[in-house]
Amino acid sequence: QVQFVESGGEVVQPGGSLRLSCVVSGNIDSIYAMGWYRQTPGKQREVVASITSDGVANYAASVKGRFAISRDNRWSTVYLQMNNLKAEDTAVYYCNANGPAFDWGQGTQVTVSS
Repeated sequence: QVQFVESGGEVVQPGGSLRLSCVVSGNIDSIYAMGWYRQTPGKQREVVASITSDGVANYAASVKGRFAISRDNRWSTVYLQMNNLKAEDTAVYYCNANGPAFDWGQGTQVTVSS
């Protein structure tokens, strides 16, 4: 099993930046890809960014060019740099691995508001 603890969310003005962190523990040797997801009330959780063990990153169209996913060498921490934030980025952000394949963490709330 793998566990995730997300942090870094806060209230930020439109156009601002945040960096989210995801600390990963457990059987991290089983991980071959990680993703950041977000969810707003009444909507399905959606993937916003993912990264493979080879470092290949993919982004949802809505965040491409504004968000950047990165990780350390051992999958122990994964980051999401978010720039030029918009009101529609407001959501609870989660990380998960391999698809997602594991239980969700508690997430971290990002609120973009003036």
